[in-house]
Amino acid sequence: MEIFSIKDKVIVVTGGTGVLGGSFVNALAANGAKVILIGQNESIGMERVAALKEKGQEAFFVPANVLLEADLMKAKNTIVEKYGRIDGLVNGAGGNMPEGILSPKEDVFTMNIEGMKKTMELNVWGTVLPVQVFGPEIAKTGAGSIVNISSVNAKRTVTRGLGYSMGKAAIDLYTKWFAVEMANRYGDAVRINSIMPGFFLTKQNKNLLTNEDGTLTERGGLIIKNTPFKRFGQPEELIGALIWLLSDASKFVTGMDIGVDGGFTINSGV
Repeated sequence: MEIFSIKDKVIVVTGGTGVLGGSFVNALAANGAKVILIGQNESIGMERVAALKEKGQEAFFVPANVLLEADLMKAKNTIVEKYGRIDGLVNGAGGNMPEGILSPKEDVFTMNIEGMKKTMELNVWGTVLPVQVFGPEIAKTGAGSIVNISSVNAKRTVTRGLGYSMGKAAIDLYTKWFAVEMANRYGDAVRINSIMPGFFLTKQNKNLLTNEDGTLTERGGLIIKNTPFKRFGQPEELIGALIWLLSDASKFVTGMDIGVDGGFTINSGV
């Protein structure tokens, strides 16, 4: 249906060199969008762009650190110069960090506060800053869309990753707050929503959830036990929600958090 089309939309994806970000980029390009990958790993970024161009799809890599406003401003100027506009933004940059994890043997009162801060900073300001920089251009289109990435960690207590959980909880509030503020100033010209993934295997959490031989760690087993579908999510399973939120099919949707979690957050365990 045409209402779900994102063809020819210029969409920026931060974290475009990551696992979930790569899935976002591939799907958006396959559906006809002009995709701009934002990331710090230039070799991966250029490799992904080349692979998409071989398929006849349009993609462009711009190196930038989402925590540096100057980098993002430079990226915005490059994109606008090339395409003349920005229709959408997917804030895929984020995730957990080793220094933000409380180990089972570590005293809760001596946890790595700086590590927690660093993790929270990436997930909060790594989302807010791209919105601040790319948002004005998106609003100019009159039908722009911004998609943040939340997490089930913001909805239920998940042990050990305090910095990540606080960061994603902040994103939940930010998405709602910013949706109202933008609507008050721009009407329906730009909307902002979030996707709440359940547990997906990424570079950041793979060692926490699986052993070297591919079997589940104790933590991984607990997650599967508490996920009604009894498996981890596949990156492509986030795509339906993503395309819906970026397309005109969701024009009256803003400030919402769309769960894609295999039932994790609704499960009482009984």
